[in-house]
Amino acid sequence: MHHFEGLALVQRLREWARELGFSQIGIADVDLAAEEAGLQAWLDAGFHGSMAYMARHGLRRARPAELVPGTVRVISARLDYLPRDTPSRWVADETVALHDAQRAVVSVYARGRDYHKVARQRLQQLADRLAAEVGPRGHRVFTDSAPVLEVALATRAGLGWRGKHTLALARDAGSMFFLGEIFVDLALPPDAPTSAHCGSCEACIAICPTRAIVAPYRLDARRCISYLTIEHDGAIDPELRPLMGNRIYGCDDCQLACPWNRYARRSPLPDFDTREPLGDATLLQLWAWDEAEFLRRTEGSAIRRIGITRWRRNLAVALGNALRAAPDAAAASTLRAALAAAREAACALVREHIDWALAAPPPGAPGATAARPVA
Repeated sequence: MHHFEGLALVQRLREWARELGFSQIGIADVDLAAEEAGLQAWLDAGFHGSMAYMARHGLRRARPAELVPGTVRVISARLDYLPRDTPSRWVADETVALHDAQRAVVSVYARGRDYHKVARQRLQQLADRLAAEVGPRGHRVFTDSAPVLEVALATRAGLGWRGKHTLALARDAGSMFFLGEIFVDLALPPDAPTSAHCGSCEACIAICPTRAIVAPYRLDARRCISYLTIEHDGAIDPELRPLMGNRIYGCDDCQLACPWNRYARRSPLPDFDTREPLGDATLLQLWAWDEAEFLRRTEGSAIRRIGITRWRRNLAVALGNALRAAPDAAAASTLRAALAAAREAACALVREHIDWALAAPPPGAPGATAARPVA
């Protein structure tokens, strides 16, 4: 492809992407050899936890042309996800919620429609526009759905840099966005990477409740609350349970602490608007859901993917933490009654976490407060 033709095509791609709700796209080459040593070291350290597929794919994640033969470029796309009505003081509001032990905190990204569905559908439409323009070339769309080093590709495509929390960061958008990719066999002109702007800041490392960011740019997923509440399907380490507070699906702490998120952008799409009651539910309100209500309330949501067992496991841990932080005997009694009433019908995994929660000391006793308050 002639260079000027390529530039014109990329410009049209950018316009089509904006029409589809993407904030930005960039073009990356597929040489990720520089990522391989770090990826191998991360796997060797066991930081992927029980995500066996990470080890199974190994270095293939850093080799896009092996994943989709013929790939010479990757179109990386950014999709902002803050709900449209997010107030300017949203970080302060989220921090207040984390301090209210009775509240159930769901990661901002999961309060609306499942991003996999939203991003995949729109990426496919972008790929179809490209095919209509240049003919039926080889292309394949990914949204967190294959062994793809999304952040590495996004940084190579000029969408931002890798923050010390390992997420992609952009100067004009913070980190509150999803990434998606189209692998193409068309030699589009690549974009230049951007420079990094974390400097000496380590706010994300300091804020992490479980100290999962073990060093700058190095995350031990086994300690990460997002991993524990979503990916991990067994018992949660009792040492980590008090540190989870009231976070029942994901964790945004490292993003809330990041100064760049003062520039986080609202999504132009209604898909990410907060569904009731996920923005302000209490733990007891969600604990009252049976499986039928869980399925009804989470239809089309990313939350449904974890299933009722992990959902109730997470809630049991949060209720245990609320019990430890109960302001008085009456509040503690209400929490104990709700936990005890569910114990007999619970599966073994959930029952274990209920028993841990019920073992909380009464209000005012030594150790009755959560182990580490939110900073």
